[in-house]
Amino acid sequence: MPNLQFDVETIKQTLDRIVERTSNMDFTWDWPAGVAYYGISCAYAATKNEAYLNIMTKWVDEQLEEGIPPLTVNAVSIGHTLLSLYEVTKKEEYLDTAIKMAEHLKNDAVRFADGIFQHTVSQNYYFPEQAWVDTMFMAGYFLIRIGTMLNRNDFLEDGLLQYHGHERFLQNMDTNLYYHGWDNIVQNNMSSVYWARGNSWAAYTMGQALAIVEVTHPGYMKIYDSLRDQLSTVVRLQAEDGLWHTVLNDPTAYTETSGSAGLAAGLVRFNEAIGSPLYNKQIQKAIDGVLGRVSANGTVNGVSAGTAVMKDADGYKGVANQRIQGWGQGLALVFLSSLLTYKWKVTE
Repeated sequence: MPNLQFDVETIKQTLDRIVERTSNMDFTWDWPAGVAYYGISCAYAATKNEAYLNIMTKWVDEQLEEGIPPLTVNAVSIGHTLLSLYEVTKKEEYLDTAIKMAEHLKNDAVRFADGIFQHTVSQNYYFPEQAWVDTMFMAGYFLIRIGTMLNRNDFLEDGLLQYHGHERFLQNMDTNLYYHGWDNIVQNNMSSVYWARGNSWAAYTMGQALAIVEVTHPGYMKIYDSLRDQLSTVVRLQAEDGLWHTVLNDPTAYTETSGSAGLAAGLVRFNEAIGSPLYNKQIQKAIDGVLGRVSANGTVNGVSAGTAVMKDADGYKGVANQRIQGWGQGLALVFLSSLLTYKWKVTE
């Protein structure tokens, strides 16, 4: 597979535009901010641009001063930014708050089926005994990160439990793709749709876990095999514009930017995990596709709005994609940042 080819300055300038536009969005302590600021943390890690660190610090400090609202599974995603800030600044308030979020998941989050988190979007919506693939990023990956950082085996094992449980309920063993949700009460996957952003939550976070979890841990190969099989299907569904359809296996569905960026980032991480540029061809196409969706002012276009488990495929195809979204900004930053530290590239 040929090495990736892209202009480093173009990537850095695009990151600058996306970060600046994101910093001018107004967020509450919830998952749109969690994904957006996680993306900024990835951009900082790749570039060491102090302006990015200052943006994260300013927003988080303001939120902590005001006091954080009651937690949900989705809102725990902001813990990613807290961990990233603590790693750089060693400010104890960031770590203490992240630990409180992990303890909330451990002790207070509603569970079913031997410990799987019931997905909670906000305090206003209740989905009894439903698992959503979103939880793998919002809570599962966070627990794996903080558990590894603090050598807290209870957090780590809980994060792995979420990965394995969501794989059991959501990954179709025939197609290898992840369904959006599972209803444990009626024992089905509801609309049984393969949603692009949902598959990206799974693919990216599993790729990240392979860089964190010890290869000698019995959970490592479960994650590896799940991701390997998922990506073998995903790459065969990439559209001509380098992106993926919002319903992955439906070519009449629009190609969607946030899910595509997350899937492409998953390909990057998997290549790094296996030590091979196996999916460089698909990553190269995705670079052009994602860059083509970023406007001059840093808005990532073509991002679907917040999406519940819809009733059918037409429901997903009908979700609006005309507005700027925090998760679109964040996932584009995640993917583009990953290119700067990627081994198999030829930069211009």
